[in-house]
Amino acid sequence: MGALKKPANTQRQTEKAAEYLRGVLSELKKVHWPNRRQLLTYTGVVFFAVVIVSILMWIVDSGLSLALTKLLP
Repeated sequence: MGALKKPANTQRQTEKAAEYLRGVLSELKKVHWPNRRQLLTYTGVVFFAVVIVSILMWIVDSGLSLALTKLLP
């Protein structure tokens, strides 16, 4: 018996996957990665924004809850 050959479709899929991964690596090299200080700054900004939005949502929710309890017996 001779050596088994991969079907052409499977081989083409493998080539396409390899080409895709090469493209991904090429694009990752172009990414500007933040340094430690920038990362901490960006994280702090996001944390602060989440806290502010959470407080605003709590205020609106409390106000709506109070209004509904006053309107509905």
